[in-house]
Amino acid sequence: MKIVLLVISLSAMLAAALVFTLSGWDSSSMSIHGWIALGLGTFLSLALGGGLMALVFYSARKGYDDRIEVDTSDRD
Repeated sequence: MKIVLLVISLSAMLAAALVFTLSGWDSSSMSIHGWIALGLGTFLSLALGGGLMALVFYSARKGYDDRIEVDTSDRD
C-alpha cells in the first residue's frame, strides 16, 4: 500500500512539474545560439558527472580508497 501511495505522489509531482514547465515555455525568446549553448552545457555537465562517478566506483573497486595501515612498532 505504501508503494502505491509513493508512486501516486511521485507521479503527481512529475505531472505538476511538467504542467509548470510547459505553461512557461516560450521558445521564441532564445536564439539558436542559446539553444546550442544550453545543449552543450547540459551534455558536458552530464558527461563530467558520469565520468567522475565512474572514477569513484573504479577506485573503490580496485582498493585505492582502502585505509593505509602504518606499522609504528619499534624495529630495534
